[in-house]
Amino acid sequence: MTEADARTRFRSACAAVVAVLPRRLRAVVVPSMIGFAVVNGVTFAVDLLLLSLLVDGLGLPLGAGVTLAYGTAFALGFVLNRWLNFEPERPVGTQIGRYVAVVAVNYAVVVLGVTHGLAAAGVPYQLARLAAGACEAVYVYAAMRWFVFARCAARR
Repeated sequence: MTEADARTRFRSACAAVVAVLPRRLRAVVVPSMIGFAVVNGVTFAVDLLLLSLLVDGLGLPLGAGVTLAYGTAFALGFVLNRWLNFEPERPVGTQIGRYVAVVAVNYAVVVLGVTHGLAAAGVPYQLARLAAGACEAVYVYAAMRWFVFARCAARR
């Protein structure tokens, strides 16, 4: 199977999911949202697995574990979303620059802020990271759809 075939199959599967949703949901859920959920579900699982291995297995401090796991998962998420989910109209360098800005804001505000805040309040760090993940899903999808991978104005 070629890369184009994989992309076409992935997008077709996402469109098929949207097609079976109730009419009201179809009005707001687009195939890229389903694709984002799939890709980022996988990368979030990678994030949590790495976090547990780094903190519990290697004994790294929570901040270092969150940073390494997050960075790895978000690099993977960019590659998979660019390949499978969003149209790569702009040059990759422009998209990476925009993505780095999105990730920096997300990391500082959501990942570290929510994760550390909840952990400091006594919530287990894995559960705190899950809560932060729910917040970041909304922010990152919107940023990727309308900023990182936004269609060029001349091509709309």
